[in-house]
Amino acid sequence: MSRTVEQPAIARLITDAPHPKTVSVTFRYDGGDPLAIRIVFPPEVSPDDDEVVWAFARDLLESGLRLPSGEGDVQVWPCGRAQTVVEFYSPDGVAVVQFDTAPLRRFLDSSYAMVPAGQERHDIEVETELSKLLHRT
Repeated sequence: MSRTVEQPAIARLITDAPHPKTVSVTFRYDGGDPLAIRIVFPPEVSPDDDEVVWAFARDLLESGLRLPSGEGDVQVWPCGRAQTVVEFYSPDGVAVVQFDTAPLRRFLDSSYAMVPAGQERHDIEVETELSKLLHRT
């Protein structure tokens, strides 16, 4: 069984331009890193022409579908009943991205089918991971 869930989606990049730019992104969930989700943006949105990957807590996306959530580099909130906004903060600036909520919900449902809510820590071998961190050279 695959330990990764991927789902394509359309992102609307919100800027001061009259119309938002749409790009195809990929939502990614890896059962080996069960607390995080990733949004992979194509190279065309990067000044370096590299793929851009933002990782943040799966709980943050879940709560952001219902109410404004997040205090750090990533904030998520509902925008009406059918849209969700994700705001990314970096040293280079702020990116505001709008998604249809339905694909986000499907993606989360798929991730919870792989690793149910509350079971994330059971998939992490704490002793093994701690040992890896302590023995890095």
